[in-house]
Amino acid sequence: MKTELAWYRSSYSGSGGGNCVEVADAPDAIRVRDSKVGERGPQVAVKALAWASFVKFAAKQG
Repeated sequence: MKTELAWYRSSYSGSGGGNCVEVADAPDAIRVRDSKVGERGPQVAVKALAWASFVKFAAKQG
C-alpha cells in the first residue's frame, strides 16, 4: 500500500509556485523536491537528523 505524502513549502514562497522546494516527512526519510516539477520530478531523501542539522544551519544564516 502506497501512502500519499503531505508536502509543505515555506510561507515565504508565496502563491506563485516559483523558485521553492517542497518537503515531506516520509517514514524512511525527509523528502525534498522542486515545487515547479512536483510529482513528476525527482526527490532527494535525507535522514531526519541530517535535515534537522541543515535547518538549524540555514536558520542561523538568516
